[in-house]
Parts: sequence; structure tokens; C-alpha cells
Amino acid sequence: MSSAAVVQKLVQRAKQAEEIIAQLKAQIENVKQVAAISVSKPEEKRLREENEKLKVKIDTLKTALIMCEIKNGVKQVPIPTKKLKMEPAGGDSASQPETKTAEVKPQVAKETKPKQEKKGKQEDANKKKGDDSGKGKKKDAAADADRPIDISRLDLRVGKIVGVKKHPDADSLYVEDVDLGEGQTRTIVSGLVKHVPIEEMQDRLAVFMCNLKAAKMRGILSQGMIMCASCPEKVEILLPPPGAQIGDRVFAKDYKGEPDALLNPKKKIWETIKPDLQTDGDKVAAYKGSQLFIDGKGPVVAPTRANTQIS
Repeated sequence: MSSAAVVQKLVQRAKQAEEIIAQLKAQIENVKQVAAISVSKPEEKRLREENEKLKVKIDTLKTALIMCEIKNGVKQVPIPTKKLKMEPAGGDSASQPETKTAEVKPQVAKETKPKQEKKGKQEDANKKKGDDSGKGKKKDAAADADRPIDISRLDLRVGKIVGVKKHPDADSLYVEDVDLGEGQTRTIVSGLVKHVPIEEMQDRLAVFMCNLKAAKMRGILSQGMIMCASCPEKVEILLPPPGAQIGDRVFAKDYKGEPDALLNPKKKIWETIKPDLQTDGDKVAAYKGSQLFIDGKGPVVAPTRANTQIS
């Protein structure tokens, strides 16, 4: 790395540190004014932590209320905000500017893992297929090539993050172990370190795109992508509806169909679909106005972001 690049990185980190310090000073001053007494630093830290916990609880209750209202047909009226220019997120949220957010864990029923087929039965099935399996794959690929490019070609499923850690070589990336009901976990890398605390990543349900071609991100192979509502000031993980289970398929109401086994990167299928995928005025994820949902369970939503790009 050149000396100029090192200096630029140090300057950038210094600016980030100054911003964090300014925010902490503002919070400390607010605590002093409310308490009207001089408190020690440990007391200030305790009050700040309690304040953050209260914010998370409030956001959780607000999200539960929104979900109940949506389920009962109550239209959600978004608060008017200044329209901001959306920038592409490049397949994950790593390129978004730093913001702080308290993500809300979705309240869901307990998940049950589908039983994995026995190894012997699988081997017998593979033997019966023989050469016909290769022919079938070629036919499927040809059929996929002739289909219109829309959201039905994406394999969107509910998964559970059963393990998460920071990328050893990238400060902005998480490395997640995700259970998608396939009998084994997938490794998925996402740029959410600056947007979601690691404790809110662990054991949460989310929607994942499962048929992207696997790609290395700073040396670790990523086998999918977590779906988020992303804008310059905030990135939010999309919430499956209450009662969602591991492996549940996510559809757009007007675009049902079987997804591609694997998206062909040369066809730019995801890049074509992405601009029309965003939350609507009710914070429900939608493609060209057609809401995303799980059969019999409800829509997929963002906690707070309406009319926001999904990536």
C-alpha cells in the first residue's frame, strides 16, 4: 500500500473518530442536563447503555405494531422525507457510508429443520438418474435462457444466521453461517459491520438470495446474499413475516415461477431486476409494485424504510 493511501486511510479514520466523539459528548451532555447533577463516568456509561436498550425495545414494539396493522389491512402512512439519490450497493452493503442503527429482531415462531434424506437413498436416486440428469440440466438451462427476466428467477428464501464473526481481513464485513434448510449451512459474507451490531446478527431470521454464483470476498467464498433496504443514511435487514420458517420461499404476488438453479453472471439477471426491487410506501418489499410475501404467512417488510432500494 502506498504512503499516500496510508495517509488517506488514517485521515478518514481520524474523521470517523471525531464524529463518534462528538456524538458521545452530545449524549453525555444530555444525561447531565436531565439528571441535573454531576455524575461519574461509570454512571454516564451505564445510562447510555440503558438508553440504547430502551431504543431497541421501542423499535421492537413499533415493528410488532406495524406488522399487526399490515396483517389487519391498516395502511401505513410514511413520514415525508427529503428524496435522496440512490446509489447501487454492489451486491451487498459494504459500499454504503457509515451509519449507526439499532436493528429489530423479528418475532417469529420456532423453526423446524426439514429432515435430511438418508445418504443411501440419495445415492440410489443418483444412480437411477444416470446420464439423464446431465441432459435434464442442459434442458433446464436452455429453458431458463428463454424466460423473461423478472423476480421469479431469483431464489429468495428464509434462512437463520446460526453463527457470525467479523471477516479477518476486512473491517466492514461479517462472515455468517446460514441455515437455509438444506441439511448443511452456507457461508455468506455481507458488508453490515457498520450498520448492524454483531449481537443482532446472531440467531436472527432474514431473507437470502440463494442462486447467485459463489464469489470470493477478501479471500472467503460467499454462497449467497442477505437482502436489505439500503440508502445512504441507513441499511436495514428485511424482516420475514411472523411464523416464517427456515427454507420458506419468498414470492412476488404477480411473478410466481420456479427460480433458476444458478443465475448466469453473463446474462446480468440480478443487475436487470435490482432497479425495480424496493420497499413501497407501506415499507413492504416489492418488485415493480408487486409485494413480496410468503404463502399463508404475510409480506416481507423493512423495519422503518419506505420507498427504499433493496439490495
